[in-house]
Amino acid sequence: MRLTEAQVEIRPRNPWEAVDLGVLLARQHRRLLMTSWALVTLPVFLLLTVVLWDHPPLAVLLFWWLKPAYERLPLLILSQALFGAPPSLKGALKAWPRILKPQLLASLTWRRFSLSRSFILPVQQLERLDGPLRAQRIAHLGQDNLRVARCLTSLGSTLEICFGMSLVLLFYAFIPQQVELDWSWRSLLQTRGGWKWLEHLNNAFYALVLILWGPIYVSCGFALYLNRRTTLEAWDIELTFRRLRQRVIGSAYALLLGTSLIFGFAPQTVMADDTAADESNHSCPLPPLDLPQTEEHLAAPDAARLLTQPLTSEASRSTIKAVLASPPFKNPKAVSGWRLPDQTPEANKKTDKTGVTPQWLARVMVSLLNTGKTLATVFEAFLWGLITLAVGWIACRYRTWFSTFVSRDKHKPQALHDAPRQLFGLQVDAKSLPDDVASAAERLWSESPREALSLLYRALLNRLLTDYQLPLRNADTEGQVLERVAALNQPPLHDFAQELTRHWQRLAYGHELPARDVQKNLCEGWRQLLASGAST
Repeated sequence: MRLTEAQVEIRPRNPWEAVDLGVLLARQHRRLLMTSWALVTLPVFLLLTVVLWDHPPLAVLLFWWLKPAYERLPLLILSQALFGAPPSLKGALKAWPRILKPQLLASLTWRRFSLSRSFILPVQQLERLDGPLRAQRIAHLGQDNLRVARCLTSLGSTLEICFGMSLVLLFYAFIPQQVELDWSWRSLLQTRGGWKWLEHLNNAFYALVLILWGPIYVSCGFALYLNRRTTLEAWDIELTFRRLRQRVIGSAYALLLGTSLIFGFAPQTVMADDTAADESNHSCPLPPLDLPQTEEHLAAPDAARLLTQPLTSEASRSTIKAVLASPPFKNPKAVSGWRLPDQTPEANKKTDKTGVTPQWLARVMVSLLNTGKTLATVFEAFLWGLITLAVGWIACRYRTWFSTFVSRDKHKPQALHDAPRQLFGLQVDAKSLPDDVASAAERLWSESPREALSLLYRALLNRLLTDYQLPLRNADTEGQVLERVAALNQPPLHDFAQELTRHWQRLAYGHELPARDVQKNLCEGWRQLLASGAST
């Protein structure tokens, strides 16, 4: 942001005055703001109307829900127009998808009902903050103007309703009297499905109202944001110093040049005489350098030589003590509450003119305070005990209900008898498999490659069920089995299962016989990975 090129006067304002400034900004750029808003929102409204023609309330609800997405375009236009030249309509529409992506999901979900949406939008769009940094920035900025931003949203919702009803009444006022007499409103409203056009007409009025009010709402929130930053960062003081620098920079150059010329042509003897005269006028002359540094020649702080100058040692001590007693060295703060009077003799003289100190009153107050502290401690212990008893009673009373949500056998492995015996119509139980699966597959390969691949695949499923405890079901597909194998995070096992599944699918569904070298690769892979069980 270039503050020197701001189109408005940068100064701290009252929050409601900042809202007025936002209205003036929106009015100054009303043509660009309203045109861009209409080009973005009206196509969305027409699309929702066509798709949800039978559900007009749902269409207008979705259109209203997407308001945070529409509000980013006016903020882009205002931020560029305030500190420079306003963008063109084509450039603004072209930049809208780029600024729409960041934090859009959050703006349309948990932040959708935020009453300070217009005030917070510049933080996430212009400053591009998110997460804890965004929360800290909003808490810092929202100490003063957040209440006004919430009032702005509440008043804006009321104005939208009022403007929509005004357009409906205006439409009714333009109906010719003869047509109005011929209409039967009751029969029109009782017609099934014949009055949806009236609801869509009301929705269209709401879309037209947003063309007018949407940019104004964004502009007011942006003005509140700028006003808060002006107050916190002292933009007005910075601008004042910049103007002062521009005003005196020419005179400063001339003065510096003249001073250089004067000192350059001045005689050296005159300067020496002036220096000697200045040294003779000192109220506290320095001691000669050639004197021996003995105790009598070393001046102490209390020496008479240091007491004859304008700043004495006593004055310097008092000044130092005053500085040390003030911030940032000491930070006194006011604390309100009941305190006992000071029992020093000076305090007694100020409070008791007779000289008699009311010691009995002090003792009574001290005893009352101690009694109050004791009662507070006893009451606190009683409350904690009551809470402990209540928690114990609830846990004992509803222990059966809690046991349904807390499983004691959380880490107990799944029983083997729960594993399915068939998957995809294939027998996968251990009884249907030979002891040496790879050797049996090699013997079957020359006679029946289908049975050999089926044996390897069934053995793979059995090992996945028993050794790796995968929750396979009879309704799972080969692809789902591979997804669960990939979740084991064992690349060699996943590669072997993927290759075996691919060849099995080609042979089972496509009747494609695998090549001769596939037999050796699959059997060797089985022996390396699965012959000795699951790896731990």
